[in-house]
Amino acid sequence: MKSVAFRAAALALVVSLAGCKKEKEETDTTKVPGFELTSLDSTAKACDDFDAYANGGWKKNNPIPGTESRWGAFGILDKENKEVRLKGIIEEITKVQDRKKGSEEQQIADYYQSFLDTATVEKRALEPLKPYLDKINAVTSLKDLAAVTGELQKVGVETVTGFGVEGDLRNSKVNILYQGQDGLSLGERSYYDRTDSSTVKVRGEFVKHVDKMFSMAGFPDANPGQTILDFETKVAKLQLTNVELRDPVKTYNKMAFADLEKLIPDFDQKAFADKQDIKTDTVIVQNKPYLQNLNKLLKATPIATLKLYTKWQLLSNFAGFLPKKFDQEDFRFFATVMRGTKQQKGRTERAIRSTDGLLGMPLGKLFVKKYFPEEDKKKVSEMIENVRTVYGERIDKLTWMSDSTKAKAHKKLKAFTYKIGYPDKWKDYSSIEIAPEKLFENVIAASLFQHKEQVEKIGKEVDKKEWLMTPQTVNAYYNPLNNEVVFPAGILQPPFYNRNADDAINYGGIIAVIGHEFTHGFDDQGSQFDDEGNLKNWWTASDRANFDKLTKRYIDYFSGIEALPGFKINGALTIGENVADLGGLTLAYYALEKSFNGKEPAPIDGFTWKQRFFLGWAQVWHMNTTNEALRNQVQTDPHSPARDRINGPLPHLKEFQAAWTCGAGSKMILPDSSRIVIW
Repeated sequence: MKSVAFRAAALALVVSLAGCKKEKEETDTTKVPGFELTSLDSTAKACDDFDAYANGGWKKNNPIPGTESRWGAFGILDKENKEVRLKGIIEEITKVQDRKKGSEEQQIADYYQSFLDTATVEKRALEPLKPYLDKINAVTSLKDLAAVTGELQKVGVETVTGFGVEGDLRNSKVNILYQGQDGLSLGERSYYDRTDSSTVKVRGEFVKHVDKMFSMAGFPDANPGQTILDFETKVAKLQLTNVELRDPVKTYNKMAFADLEKLIPDFDQKAFADKQDIKTDTVIVQNKPYLQNLNKLLKATPIATLKLYTKWQLLSNFAGFLPKKFDQEDFRFFATVMRGTKQQKGRTERAIRSTDGLLGMPLGKLFVKKYFPEEDKKKVSEMIENVRTVYGERIDKLTWMSDSTKAKAHKKLKAFTYKIGYPDKWKDYSSIEIAPEKLFENVIAASLFQHKEQVEKIGKEVDKKEWLMTPQTVNAYYNPLNNEVVFPAGILQPPFYNRNADDAINYGGIIAVIGHEFTHGFDDQGSQFDDEGNLKNWWTASDRANFDKLTKRYIDYFSGIEALPGFKINGALTIGENVADLGGLTLAYYALEKSFNGKEPAPIDGFTWKQRFFLGWAQVWHMNTTNEALRNQVQTDPHSPARDRINGPLPHLKEFQAAWTCGAGSKMILPDSSRIVIW
């Protein structure tokens, strides 16, 4: 079950970790430089292209590995966490002979071994899919299809509509059922209607991919690829764009479940929900016209086509757990064609990542016991409170916001909570049946566990202590419903946070990222939620108009940036992240300045603290990316490309101009009238 409700990205920290006993930590004592001078390209000018100046040397010396589509700080640290640290933990567990059934160690070791048992996977061929294929083949009506696809949803197989569970946007203390659009194999509707040669090529390759998968499976269907592409194209035209999906008001349509059934009467929502064990009288619908138009489309589509589409979704969803030929063909299209990844990771590395994907929290418990240094929490917490203080000061100085709205902004800022490292309470996964020789059944068991966990939340109080990322994740998030930022242990490592580095590098890195997440609470989406996490307007009309005017200018600014020929950044899609980057940099800069108490540190390696702050920012976003991945990002990702996350906000900061003494005519300098200051 997916969550189709609005949820912004973000970061955070934990107030209390009481009750979690920890073993002796194993930390890396190797000193990592705050900033490597070899990363620089002295032939580039900081004031013309800061990414090229700060990261040119690094980019030259760090080509994209064949197993990756992009290569930067996030990917490198993720590889270290998974392919070194988690690998060591897993291999240590597998050496233990007597593992208690149902223990996390038994589950982790046996799942890992089942993924490595390729002989059994090859021998079983498509036999694990047969029960599901039989049910699909037996479908004779739309009502039958609703029931079968409902059952498939329980194990993660998509169809054109889906359910998810989340806190109610207008009553954030209680979980509720959401319904939303789904089912596009290419991920986003623009892939189905763009006419440029690159996108047309992707569609052609998709048809070939589906045809090959069906042929290898021995399915007798004629021209399955074109049939599925044609059907998905019709579905895509009915769906909201990824920009429209950013509107939490437009996508919040609360109604009785009986009224949902009336919107799409020929696709039995009750049967669809019953097969997912969903019992509720109320649902929040993402897009009413979509369901009404989808009903017409499903009625007009031959049942044979809908069965073909369902078989495709089943086969595609489980391709990575099937014999090698399916696995490799799935990789060829979705990794190589779609993202430019040339080489598949080895089976061992993929086994680690698959184990992390299905049993991430049990693995996370072992990860933090071994690798999370508790002393860092205090330091990061202090820096976060500096950011909170500075944010309050920035709010007071705003000229475009009235005093009444400022008071409410302060209330929301004060109510911000944060979590650092790992959960206070660990979930019990012991009911998941894992066996070393049954990879497919293990995947199903974990999927059913996760589905049951979600369904049982409906109508119950939101658990404010729950984490939506594992501790080893190199990422973070802001959750507007909890008004919280969450900051896993996995990212509290160089280059994001380096306990051996000077404060300027850390503030330009981790604190700018944390400021980014704080700003998400006040971006175009987060600003629509109050201090308790409810979708509720707390602005005056004139203040909101002022804010919208500023963000519209920033949308236009980024929309003018071309990431690749013919592919400009979608400023409306990326506005939330772009505003958060601008805000995060501003907050971190002034929090750093405040921390000095007037005693500025001496230059390091010839760079002032102001310059090193911006070098720290550039360092966390340095990245090499394939053209395919860049095109995919521009079409689907709410984050701007890494180069533009570095360079994009800097011309709007007088602090950058002053730090690097940029003169008139410098490419990264804007006139005061064009600069945008929001927070």
